[in-house]
Amino acid sequence: MSKLSHSIGPLLIDEADVSRAWARAVIHVMDHSGLEVSPLILSVTGFGDQSVIPETRSIRIALDKLLSAKKMRSVEDVAFTIFPQRLWKIAQGDRSLLFHYYKDVFPRYQAMNPRGNRRGLYFERLIKYGRGPCEGNQLEWILSQFEGREGVRRSMFQASVFDPERDHIADAQLQFPCLQHVSFEPTVQGLVINAFYATQQLFVKAYGNYLGIAQLGAFMAHEMQTKLLRMNVVVGVAKFERISKSDHDLQPLIALCREAFSPQTDVSEGISVPAMNSEISA
Repeated sequence: MSKLSHSIGPLLIDEADVSRAWARAVIHVMDHSGLEVSPLILSVTGFGDQSVIPETRSIRIALDKLLSAKKMRSVEDVAFTIFPQRLWKIAQGDRSLLFHYYKDVFPRYQAMNPRGNRRGLYFERLIKYGRGPCEGNQLEWILSQFEGREGVRRSMFQASVFDPERDHIADAQLQFPCLQHVSFEPTVQGLVINAFYATQQLFVKAYGNYLGIAQLGAFMAHEMQTKLLRMNVVVGVAKFERISKSDHDLQPLIALCREAFSPQTDVSEGISVPAMNSEISA
């Protein structure tokens, strides 16, 4: 039987913080038969303070605890593959320093997990694509065009991760890249960031994906001297895998997710949970 026969169907989620958006998707899978959502369209707002991404502390901590118990990467580690938030803090608002630091230490990131990172990481593809203007730094080119002249065509503000020249290969499994490309939409109210995934692992990586995309959006908004208004993520197939829906260890996390939507609960807040990358991988 085809895996597609187990798809739950399309799902649209619109929430005010990353944790609640992720929780909505997971609860939907738990409450329906099957292990896939196709497509998943997830939108997050609530970005008031540009230095903080809105999250629900209890959900984030519980998920990180479970990921650690299952010997999987933390939310922060997954987010780091998309945007190196710690390096941005070290660069103290200087994007040229951020790009320099990342390019300088990228070989170390690959060495941490040579098998998983042999094909690259997401932020590396965004600033070191291998060809194109600004020596392949797509983010720098977008920002230079935005800063340099008025009336720039809106379709200009997009950056690719997937590269047919490198990624159309016949491997049975390929964990990178699932993120295809990102686009940025400056509006009068603020910046909208859009991300497009072919597939996404809901339990293992989705939360970290959302956090990393939001951090990338906040960075670009900062450089465009505006605020991050909304994050949209479109996923062709979102898969709940590498853990059983009936796993006893999963149940406390699911209970917390459900509690977040009870009428008496209001626990959304921006948090920043520091973590060192033991094995950075896409």
